[in-house]
Amino acid sequence: MATAFSSDGEAALRRELCAAVAAAPRSDLDGFYEMGRAAAFVRDGGFRKVALQFPDELLADAVEVAGRMEAETGAEMYVLGDTTYGSCCVDEVAAEHVGAEAVLHYGPACLSPCRKLPVLHIFGRQPLDIGRCTEAFRELYPEQQSCVVVLYDVVYAHAMGELEQQLCPEYPNIIFSRLVCGDPPDPTVPGEERKFGRQFLVEAARGLQDYAMFYVGAEGLALTSFMLTWNCCPFSSFNPTTGCGRRETLNVNRALMRRLYLVERARDASVVGILVGTLGVAGYLTVLQHLRQLLCRAGKRSYTLAVGKPNPAKLANFLEVDIFVLVACAQNSLLDSSDFYRPVVTPYELELACNPAREWTGNYLTDFRDLLPGACAHVELPPAVPAEEAVPDVSLITGKMCATHLCGPPTSQLPPSTTLACRDQTQALAEISPAASFLESRSWRGLEQQLGQTPVSKAVQGRRGIAIAYEDEGCEQP
Repeated sequence: MATAFSSDGEAALRRELCAAVAAAPRSDLDGFYEMGRAAAFVRDGGFRKVALQFPDELLADAVEVAGRMEAETGAEMYVLGDTTYGSCCVDEVAAEHVGAEAVLHYGPACLSPCRKLPVLHIFGRQPLDIGRCTEAFRELYPEQQSCVVVLYDVVYAHAMGELEQQLCPEYPNIIFSRLVCGDPPDPTVPGEERKFGRQFLVEAARGLQDYAMFYVGAEGLALTSFMLTWNCCPFSSFNPTTGCGRRETLNVNRALMRRLYLVERARDASVVGILVGTLGVAGYLTVLQHLRQLLCRAGKRSYTLAVGKPNPAKLANFLEVDIFVLVACAQNSLLDSSDFYRPVVTPYELELACNPAREWTGNYLTDFRDLLPGACAHVELPPAVPAEEAVPDVSLITGKMCATHLCGPPTSQLPPSTTLACRDQTQALAEISPAASFLESRSWRGLEQQLGQTPVSKAVQGRRGIAIAYEDEGCEQP
């Protein structure tokens, strides 16, 4: 864990970057980026300013794509050079900085609904060997009456029609999921289920639990999220990069045990940091308020933190926080926090820890919108229990006795974690909190302004080069 917090940076400076997904050939920009469909979207909407959001591996083509789009539509195109959070989410905040009226989102996407701006998703057309994929499917499912749902990474959506033509005549019980980008469910369609921006027309009585899952794509966060959500379904996958199919051997029970351990850590925590991991997914403000209310009723202090993309070094600055909860899209919420100083849980795991009315049913939820009032998995908080009537419980982590009850809402105008005190001889009122008191006790508290205490000096010429080897230090590179 030590390397996660301290490093001289030399390895990062000298590391060669290799794009995870190869950029589109220059001769195939029109097909790969679907220039015709994108231009029609801009013209039909009458947009004059459009933001183009690319993942890091496709930024090399951004300038040429933006130039062609401006020439075809006459609208101003702005390339978002870096995303505030995950590149799979639409960065509405960066788009609003330039006054964009719409967003063209390129590359892999989580398909989370947006709050404000119209969005067109252009996934890109990664190559898929249909023949090899069909052969791998037959090897994994030799029984033609098998009930299978086909899932896929969005970059292979363009090839699913041809794959469906190959498999449907042989497998009558196969179901291909359909991508839906923000469209509301159709109540007139019987047996329709929606999850992760995908539509399923299921005929079985128990829904998707009666089906096996076949995933087309490489191993990653999307597949992990699918397997945890449908942990009762057997999974298999086909990796288009290697051309190999396999039955997924990821020990889902072991992964669930790790997540349930984090639930116990959240139950024992006294101070919780709410990490804002998205500003574009619809409902994020509602879930932030829901989590604050949940933690307040559970007798825990909460602090809302906006740190962009979380990493161990950033979160290690908040030593007073016992555990963090990440509010992000369904694909980015399952953060591997094994190298972090404090664990990071999902909103669903925090609900399991703090809401006595919610019980573990075996189903795992990664989309925080399922927890909100009116959603399919919302569970109301039970009435508050007086402290003297609280049922004692034993922590599974520390072995100490603890009370499991919900406190009533605060009666005072001020939060219970704040008091008023006089500041020295000025008789001014200052607001003191436990976190502020802890901060005062630190030997290092960050940058201080010290207005009027720093002498004014003339500007001098600084050093040149990079921090590990300035030019005037005389260090020779090996």
